[in-house]
Amino acid sequence: MQFRIEQWQAWAPGLDTVEAWRAWAHQPVRIDDDNAQPSCDFLPAMQRRRLSRLARMTMHVAWPLCAEGEQLPFVFASRHGETPRTYALLSDVAQEQPLSPTQFGLSVHNAIAGQWSILRGQHGESVAVAGEADTFEHAMVEAATLLSDGARSVLVVIAEERPPAAYDEWIDDVPFSYAVALRLGGIDSTSGTRDGERWQLHLESHQGQSTVSTWPHALDFVRALCNGESKLDHAWKLRQWMWQRIP
Repeated sequence: MQFRIEQWQAWAPGLDTVEAWRAWAHQPVRIDDDNAQPSCDFLPAMQRRRLSRLARMTMHVAWPLCAEGEQLPFVFASRHGETPRTYALLSDVAQEQPLSPTQFGLSVHNAIAGQWSILRGQHGESVAVAGEADTFEHAMVEAATLLSDGARSVLVVIAEERPPAAYDEWIDDVPFSYAVALRLGGIDSTSGTRDGERWQLHLESHQGQSTVSTWPHALDFVRALCNGESKLDHAWKLRQWMWQRIP
């Protein structure tokens, strides 16, 4: 699979510019997650109020990558999804309180993709992906299929929010809340003069044990983009994902 990274945008608490991400990539550290969230002031107040923190993070990174009136296939990926909202619903169940149909409807995994479609007036394909530690790569596979079906560009967002403390024993792969958006284009015989870094993603079988990367795969890819690295290897269970920058 080959992609052209036409544009990218990322957000985490205190990291909201390319310069800030480059500084982090040079010396990556765990960031204090203080529940800060993007303002999303490009949206009317009534619409902002319905967005969870995870949704705000998604809109913030995706919005600048889609032109006004442009129709783009959309892939939303998150391993854990709306854990704070789901935890609140489970707490209501435990306390025998009535559940909010609105909160339940917004907790499902494709809710953010639906909100994106409504807020941006998107009428095309959208996909919501929930995988394992290599959710990022599975999102890229989805994007590759959309590009092969004729899409000129595809918008991919992977976002994770730090879960409530009750999940600490089970969820250990979200060092801090983050969202990464990639606008991807295809590579063909006429794309050599078009802007964007070109990457190849290759999948091989992995015979070793599952390995946990120091950083989530999406953040590791941002680090590679900022540092100009040409290769990345991500192994998980029986899958070995190999990234290669194309000159």
